[in-house]
Amino acid sequence: MSDIGPELPEDEALAAEHALGVLTARERAAAEHRMARDPAFAADVQTWRARLAPLTDEIAPVTAPAGLWARIERMLASNDNALGVLRRLRFWRAATVGSLAMTAASLAAVVFLAARPPEIVTQPRAPMGPMMDARLMTDGGQPLFLAAYDPERKSMLVASLVPPGADPDHSHELWLIPSDGKPRSLGLIDPGASKAMPMSEPMAAMATEGASLAVSVEPLGGSKLEGPSGPVAAVGKLSRL
Repeated sequence: MSDIGPELPEDEALAAEHALGVLTARERAAAEHRMARDPAFAADVQTWRARLAPLTDEIAPVTAPAGLWARIERMLASNDNALGVLRRLRFWRAATVGSLAMTAASLAAVVFLAARPPEIVTQPRAPMGPMMDARLMTDGGQPLFLAAYDPERKSMLVASLVPPGADPDHSHELWLIPSDGKPRSLGLIDPGASKAMPMSEPMAAMATEGASLAVSVEPLGGSKLEGPSGPVAAVGKLSRL
């Protein structure tokens, strides 16, 4: 596991999750009630909306090409744990259908929230510096995770588009793979959830443009190795917004 610093403040993490559109209906209602009476929190939400909006650029619906799952099955067949891999293959085959719907819904929410006028006229904070984002795709080009790196806070905000509860027997682990090719764990993320993952100074220095992010399917609790022990479900590269 990675050596990470303290979590982002709870208020800021809530603002980011609201902007990304991943809160439950009850959580969203509570957050919007707070925005109506807390200008500072409303400004945090508006800042995150503006910073997350570019995640929707150049994303268009795609149809899975013929033979997609056959190619994935051939790729996974080289894994030693054949039975476990085939079981996970069935999970990803089912999860992809749900993830496409969640992708459309999540991206639509980001567009709507970013374009919606603020509930309160406030003085938003100055931009926090350049960011990078990544879309983590399956071998067939279908998005399963979205990530945004904040260099000022040295934190990776990740959203899982996998249906909640789709794979209760495994953990999904996020890895940063810098130029040296060695994966570093950033932590676990639950299906259907979003999470801010703080990074230590050495780890943050590796989050450069072109560095890769990958999510592997691991035993509960994550990989016990220094790298992924299960199949990699989705990969993407960090690019400057």
